[in-house]
Amino acid sequence: MTAYSELSAHFGRVSALSNALGILHWDNAAVMPKGAAETRADSVALLDVLRHGMATDPRVGDWLEAAANDDGLGPWEKANLREIGRVYAQDTALPADLVEASSKATSACEMRWRKAREESDFAGLLPYLAEVLRLQREAARAKGEALGLGDYDALLNDYEPGGRAAKIDALFDDLAAFLPGFADEVIAAQARRPKDEAPQGPFPVEKQRALGLRMMAALGYDFERGRLDVSTHPFCGGADNDVRITTRYDESDFASALMGVLHETGHALYEQGRPRAYLGQPVSAARSMSLHESQSLLIEMQACRSKEFVAFAAPVMRETFGGSGPAWEADALWRRYTRVSRGFIRVDADEVTYPAHVILRYRLEKALIADEMPLADLPAAWNDGMKALLGVTPPSDKVGCLQDIHWPSGGWGYFPTYTLGAMTAAQLFDAARTADPDILPAIGRGDFGPLVAWLRANVHAHGSLYETDELLTRATGRPLDAGVFKAHLKRRYLGEG
Repeated sequence: MTAYSELSAHFGRVSALSNALGILHWDNAAVMPKGAAETRADSVALLDVLRHGMATDPRVGDWLEAAANDDGLGPWEKANLREIGRVYAQDTALPADLVEASSKATSACEMRWRKAREESDFAGLLPYLAEVLRLQREAARAKGEALGLGDYDALLNDYEPGGRAAKIDALFDDLAAFLPGFADEVIAAQARRPKDEAPQGPFPVEKQRALGLRMMAALGYDFERGRLDVSTHPFCGGADNDVRITTRYDESDFASALMGVLHETGHALYEQGRPRAYLGQPVSAARSMSLHESQSLLIEMQACRSKEFVAFAAPVMRETFGGSGPAWEADALWRRYTRVSRGFIRVDADEVTYPAHVILRYRLEKALIADEMPLADLPAAWNDGMKALLGVTPPSDKVGCLQDIHWPSGGWGYFPTYTLGAMTAAQLFDAARTADPDILPAIGRGDFGPLVAWLRANVHAHGSLYETDELLTRATGRPLDAGVFKAHLKRRYLGEG
């Protein structure tokens, strides 16, 4: 076997362990009984250590060096070498005992978070979250020293290869200066219109689920390689060829669960559309989390809050819930789905206020990683940030600093990818509609085929063949441009352009 084929076979086995971990993490969140938490944490920690051991096998370094001199490799194989090298560099920076400790700490913290969120009990979560943060700081220092990065950039690099806080700071400072005044303008304009009545529930969970499944099918989700379930926090997870999504239901408001399903289906379409020929290799993985979030936000925000989508969906909603009257008309539903308001919950936020939620979390996690703020001060700092950026103060930690699962589950450095994803989504959707003017009319007919075909060809099928900036430039003709996102907001919410 050549050095490259040795590497490919080896990382196929690493991928198999990652797939097993993915299913266990889904099970933890969706169906695992609470009493199994400690045993499951031990199992997950062992698999994490085994995966880490395989990824850092000393032979990998030798194979990488030998394969670099192989002139017979094609572009996909060369890109795979680059991605294997990236994984190897990141994993070898961490000792196995830190990997194990982090795995156990996040398992314990995530389980305690579920109870703490329900009871609005930050004090009860604090010691668990403090241990997760301590280990994240330790991992950040180790990775930073190995890769020549600052602590926060070392964590960000796991989710956004090549991403840097300095670039994000500039983008987010620009948005933070633009969005509050723009939101004021939009809210004032909406206040001058007659207020639309909300569809009246209750909306039984089984009917909401049926609606979600119907929309997933319209989007092109492959039910032979995935499923829909329920969890405390909606997510997309699972394994190669087993891409599972979750949502959560509220019988007084079907839109929240539906938009959650649409969002997670966007993630799932990316996973199901990755290059099959290289599945199990790092080069087949999604390029970055900003691109991953762009796929979910493109579906949820760009496509499924369009007038065309609501025109298609309105009669389906009426049929599902037996609705009738003005509140169920397409125009009224569209106005509700594009209504801007200052709320507490990120996953329910409209696309005008959503970036402010992300900017808040980004600034807080940077301060916490840098040890510039005591973790015990997080609730107060969160509330102050919400007041400054959104003009609202959460009445409880349940709808404040306890609402997200990311920090308890070890996702530090992840949050900025949401807003990077929103900007990327606007740019990709703009390019797709320019390339194929039938995309929006087709959505109005309930046909997502043209849109998904464009995404498959320009994003999904490339996996990690290209770096993020190159992939976006190839797809849209330019690197990330916040102006496209701003223009979209002005066009949709103020009718400009």
